[in-house]
Amino acid sequence: MPTWGGILKELQATQVEGKPPTYDAVRRKYLVDLHQYTNRATILYSTNFVTPGNNAAPELLSICDEDLQGLMEVFHGIKCADLDLIIHSPGGSIDAAEGLVTYLRSKFTDIRVIVPNLAMSAATMIACASDRIVMGKHSFLGPVDPQFAFNTDLGRRMVSAEEIREQFEAAQKDCADPAKMGAWIPILKSYGPDILIKCQHACTLSKSLVQGWLAKFMFKDDRNGRKKASEIASWLASHKNSKSHGRHLSRDELQSKGLKIDNLEDDQDLQEKVLSIFHATNHTFNGTTAVKIIENHLGRAFVKTQVASQVQIPQQIQQQIQQQLLKLQQKTPAGPATPKLPTP
Repeated sequence: MPTWGGILKELQATQVEGKPPTYDAVRRKYLVDLHQYTNRATILYSTNFVTPGNNAAPELLSICDEDLQGLMEVFHGIKCADLDLIIHSPGGSIDAAEGLVTYLRSKFTDIRVIVPNLAMSAATMIACASDRIVMGKHSFLGPVDPQFAFNTDLGRRMVSAEEIREQFEAAQKDCADPAKMGAWIPILKSYGPDILIKCQHACTLSKSLVQGWLAKFMFKDDRNGRKKASEIASWLASHKNSKSHGRHLSRDELQSKGLKIDNLEDDQDLQEKVLSIFHATNHTFNGTTAVKIIENHLGRAFVKTQVASQVQIPQQIQQQIQQQLLKLQQKTPAGPATPKLPTP
């Protein structure tokens, strides 16, 4: 089976006269390979959110309404009614996820979500709108409890909706004692007047969407489908259970809760083809400015890129820095050669 290193060697072999490897050609070759093996439409939705040092803006990596345009692009020309959707995503907007699911289910009769590594938060919700999920031992889903972004003195933070509600309950009890009220005032000031209502609605929406999708699709032929859907949705949506929104829920744990999950390792050919796509995609992220790829087996793609910004140092400041470096060199006998700054 091609490993990460094996795909890297294949890419390096495509380099000609100092040009970069043919990332797109290699990745698409494996997408075609999977489609020919399954006879199902194959669509990749992957983002570069686990690479150390990746400085891509969160909005470029998250599930958002713009992804609908990506799906429209890659659905074009597909005639199959059955879909294999490969997802690697940190999640994103619940509202956007709902729109993507509505569109996906309007186009395909049977959807199998394949998780080569991580499908977290709103990506987990999309997985729950499938007929089946395929996961390996190295694959994880995540909790679906809603999060809110807040600008604080310590920077921008994501906070669980359930945690906010619990914090308000604690504040109500403590503030009955005037001596404790002072400690709560700066905390509560960071929340808007409607935050509790927003938290309630977000928690209800997240749970109800997952419950409805599970009952309608994954458990549609199960006599106890509605009950299973309710129990699983409540478990996935409970921050009290997970303790962390980034919790990695393993295949075994998810199967024990009743989700229909196939083991990727049960079909070695399928595993080889899926992981080859995954490795080739990660090499694309590492070697290019792409941060999100939505692509089908026909070669149609919708790609988001991150353009690195360059900081220009004014000439006067460059001269001042150069002078300081020269002074330091004169004070340090046998010191290294003075580095030179590039001219603008």
